[in-house]
Amino acid sequence: MKNYYSILGVTPDSSEAEIKSAYRRLARKFHPDVNPDGASLFKDISDAYETLYDAKKRFQYDTINGFFKSSSYKKEKQQTSPNEAQNQYKKTSTNSNSTDEEKSVYSSKTKMDKQKFSKKINDIFEGFTNSKKEKPLPVKGADIYEEISISIKEAINGTERMINVVHAMECPHCKGRKFINGNVCPICNGSGEKTEHRKISVKVPKNIKNGAKLRIKSEGNSGENGGKNGDLFLKIKIEPNSRISFDGNNIVYNIPITPVEAVLGGKISVPAFDGNFSLKIPPKTHSGQKFRLAGQGLKQNGKIGDMIVNVHIEIPCSLSDDEVRLYEKLKKLSTQNIRENLLNE
Repeated sequence: MKNYYSILGVTPDSSEAEIKSAYRRLARKFHPDVNPDGASLFKDISDAYETLYDAKKRFQYDTINGFFKSSSYKKEKQQTSPNEAQNQYKKTSTNSNSTDEEKSVYSSKTKMDKQKFSKKINDIFEGFTNSKKEKPLPVKGADIYEEISISIKEAINGTERMINVVHAMECPHCKGRKFINGNVCPICNGSGEKTEHRKISVKVPKNIKNGAKLRIKSEGNSGENGGKNGDLFLKIKIEPNSRISFDGNNIVYNIPITPVEAVLGGKISVPAFDGNFSLKIPPKTHSGQKFRLAGQGLKQNGKIGDMIVNVHIEIPCSLSDDEVRLYEKLKKLSTQNIRENLLNE
């Protein structure tokens, strides 16, 4: 069997951190993408890392190959010491004068001893894996940030949307290690992650403002080592509208009125998202004049804004012959020059 410690350039006393550091250094140097001639060595490096970084595999490897002086196991405070494992190993040998214990144990003449040896080794491993050792701390998954566009109507009345979100999760095949038996994981292609597309239903509340953020818990990227998922944050973008805008909690509504309505005044019906409302226009109303409807704005944090209606006079696109004749009569009756004092103002 190959000497995995020599391959990684470490000693049997090396810690897991030292083994991981050595592996990363060698993997960068001999990866087939970087060094095409190092494919065989890269496989040996990966095999060595997978064996020595896994506590159970390392203990089995050390026991079979006689590496009984490793202090790393003492740090792990295992229930069975390396000396005890060595003694059990020696008891299974049928030839005490042999210098090659592994060969003696697995000799075809000692099949029963081999079975006993395997059982004892498994018992040792079972005790070892149940011993106290440090486990990697759980890490919360990264949050995901997305933007969602909604209309003015949806901002005022609220809405529900189905959105597509791409989640990053630990590759279930290689458990995030990127390699399997020295080969690049075929599922994640060596990234250690797998992407997953999800459709999520999101409720947008009423009276939401532009730029507001919605938080959907646990819909972010998956955590590591049993950690919680991250969260999904949705930034609200309200699509611009030439008629309606927001000023704080106030709704600003630009509406047209006819020349007749401007001159004579009266009640007009104005369409809104929750039905029409009535607005009283006084006689001789000018373009740009504002009307405030108290308590008709957005409701947020216990405060209610107003609706501010800006009116501007607009000529209808089509006029009947009778309407044209009436305007001609008005032209003859009108004697005021409204542009006379433009330069004197």
